[in-house]
Amino acid sequence: MTETVFFYAFAALTLLGAILTVTLKNAVHCAISLIASLAGVAGLYLLQHAEFLFAVQIVLYIGGIMVLFLFVIMLVNLDDAAKERQFHRNWLVGLVCAGATAGLFTLFLTRGAQSLKLPPQAVEAMAKEGNVESLSMLLFREYLVPFELASLLLLVAIVGGVMMAKKRI
Repeated sequence: MTETVFFYAFAALTLLGAILTVTLKNAVHCAISLIASLAGVAGLYLLQHAEFLFAVQIVLYIGGIMVLFLFVIMLVNLDDAAKERQFHRNWLVGLVCAGATAGLFTLFLTRGAQSLKLPPQAVEAMAKEGNVESLSMLLFREYLVPFELASLLLLVAIVGGVMMAKKRI
């Protein structure tokens, strides 16, 4: 019963934060709403007994990336951005994306919990080794090259963002 209450509380926090992130006009308030949404996702990870993902969500996303977002918001000239048109007229693309999302929700709701079950060998491996051990073995044995490419891509994006910010100052 308690897990159900926490699930609905974290889900509501996630959805409310996401909606406010998209709808608020002040960029700083949007960033704070995104932090609330990410905190709700971290709580959902904790309810799923994924402690490593919970810690990564808190430390990396909320602690690191959101601080970076706030610095970028402070560096960018928000007066010029506020004068620009906020919404583009690509309503057809938005309608197609909303329909696809509704289709996915319908698919998951009709198939129920059967679509989200793990295979038995994965459940046995996690029970034997634990979450962090199985995730690290999978990440550093089978997906090492994509992991390193993603880290290199993030490094290039950070360097490019710093170079763009230095040109504007």
